[in-house]
Amino acid sequence: MQVSPEQNGIPTTHPFPDRMPEDYYATLGINRSASAEEIQQAYRQLVRKYHPDVNPDDASAKKKFQRVQKAFDVLNDTQKRQLYDRYGSNFEAFAEGPGASGRGPGFGGAGPGFGGPGTGGHGFEINLEDLFGPGAGAAGASGGGGGGFADLFKHFGGRGGSSKRQTVNKRGSNLQHELTIPFTTAVTGGEAQIAMHRANGRSETIQVKIPAGIDDGKKIRLRGQGEPAPGGGQAGDILIKVRVASHPYFRRKGKRLDVRVPVTLFEALHGAKIDVPTPQGTISLSIPPSTSSGTRLRVKGHGVVPQQGAPGDLFAEIQIVLPKKLDNADREKLVIIAKKYPDNPRTTLRW
Repeated sequence: MQVSPEQNGIPTTHPFPDRMPEDYYATLGINRSASAEEIQQAYRQLVRKYHPDVNPDDASAKKKFQRVQKAFDVLNDTQKRQLYDRYGSNFEAFAEGPGASGRGPGFGGAGPGFGGPGTGGHGFEINLEDLFGPGAGAAGASGGGGGGFADLFKHFGGRGGSSKRQTVNKRGSNLQHELTIPFTTAVTGGEAQIAMHRANGRSETIQVKIPAGIDDGKKIRLRGQGEPAPGGGQAGDILIKVRVASHPYFRRKGKRLDVRVPVTLFEALHGAKIDVPTPQGTISLSIPPSTSSGTRLRVKGHGVVPQQGAPGDLFAEIQIVLPKKLDNADREKLVIIAKKYPDNPRTTLRW
């Protein structure tokens, strides 16, 4: 191999001119000026696309994933990225003294370089379960005991197999559960119980605290109460998806509560003060005279009280309930009154 003159004792030509060096930036699909955040974002997207568990029968996807992982290991590390930008993909050949491969805390070995616990100083960590769902970090997830995510990270971690990305594989599996709670419990908070059936066949009842103001479809995470990890690692979590039952009178829109309030014909005609239940207790609501059905009366601060922020409002929708038993004489009186005021209430009704 022919080497050109050195600058400061370091060769300026590629040490392997017969090889085509790989462009790590092109592998991740980013510019050379990309920030650490952009590097990590590109990595996440490519992991989702080429991960062997997503493409179990695609050998080319596995190779692409390996290339993505190798590029990320370099570009996500500030020191390695600087050397790569200067010397290319064989920059390790020029790393001398402390930090050289196998000679200190830089590349490989037991230090925080390739595969070490301090990768790049960014503290960046991929949570496999956020990308692929529960159990994605388990060793051998691709089947067989080989080719799984844990094996690939072990391969790229070198002897420093305690990489942050690998520690996720040591956690126990998460458990999924769906819980239906009463409407009132979702608004005011409370407690509920769930029955969990574990992988070892054991069943247990777990008490769950329901935070006030939780919405339908939200999840409650019980940390460390999932499946135990093999080898005494960190246990998984229980993820509870909350379903909120309906209410015969109340409806909810975020922090706002709507309630249908039945009133008598007399109360609607003459006005009245009526009792209305709310999450904060029973209130006295004033019904103005000549109130029509469908009128909404606003009560500030008596809606949903969230964990943070101001409480919502309550809107009481008036519904006039006619007497169930009207004799002919009373009906005729009402007909006379109605004919006296022949206003059409549908004049503003439009499609």
